[in-house]
Amino acid sequence: MKTNRRCRALLAVSLNLMALLFSTTAFITTHWCEGTQRVPKPSCGKDKKTNCLNYSGNETANETNQNVVHYSWETGDDRFLFRYFHTGIWYSCEENINAAGEKCRSFIDLAPASEKGVLWLSVVSEVLYIMLLVVGFSLMCLELFHSSSVIDGLKLNAFAAVFTVLSGLLGMVAHMMYTQVFQVTVSLGPEDWRPHSWDYGWSFCLAWGSFTCCMAASVTTLNSYTKTVIEFRHKRKIFEQGFREEQNFLDQEAIKYFRERAEEERAEAGDLRLQCLHSCSPNRLHNTQL
Repeated sequence: MKTNRRCRALLAVSLNLMALLFSTTAFITTHWCEGTQRVPKPSCGKDKKTNCLNYSGNETANETNQNVVHYSWETGDDRFLFRYFHTGIWYSCEENINAAGEKCRSFIDLAPASEKGVLWLSVVSEVLYIMLLVVGFSLMCLELFHSSSVIDGLKLNAFAAVFTVLSGLLGMVAHMMYTQVFQVTVSLGPEDWRPHSWDYGWSFCLAWGSFTCCMAASVTTLNSYTKTVIEFRHKRKIFEQGFREEQNFLDQEAIKYFRERAEEERAEAGDLRLQCLHSCSPNRLHNTQL
């Protein structure tokens, strides 16, 4: 029993630790959503020879003369670049088409004003989710390594399960709120940011993986608590049943003993009367009868 409880507690601690690591990584990374943005190609110049619009005529003259009308034979999507971008809770980063590397800007600033409150609520929920995971992990470690008795371990187990379930619910709400804010931002966000195509990234998968591990840890903890309580009740029932049987056995033995004693006393009294009938005087016999 003790070995099984320890194995279940160790499994719950491992799942909770995985949930904590996944949620923290997802919270600080910027790959919740990723895709491409369609932006106009820049004009070709001395430092820009590829992925640009090459206008007919003298490029140098065109660059210096603002009144010259520029023409390009490129039409449709040929006039645009599709740059890669990825977005997290805090920042949105996109590929820099004019230089190497990426440029990032605050996703909170990109979100529409009507959704900023929901986004901040999502951020607060994510922080509380991580904090409750830390509390649940600490209680599970105390129950696993420092519980002095089974009763104390059960109390810690129950509190750990409650905190873990609450954290999982907060995490689920936070993820769903962020998804809603991002979808609204795709439609109503700044023109220079709106994605041409997008999908969920690995940070989003980590966030929901963290939720899955969190709920698995809570189920394992509740299962351990329930099994321990059921085992204790079963053992108590067996003990009480054995105690009642032993008590009944002792009561029957006592009744049998007193019956035998009573029969022996009656037999002795009968023998004494018979002896008095043969050898005692009438007065003594009368006293014996009395």
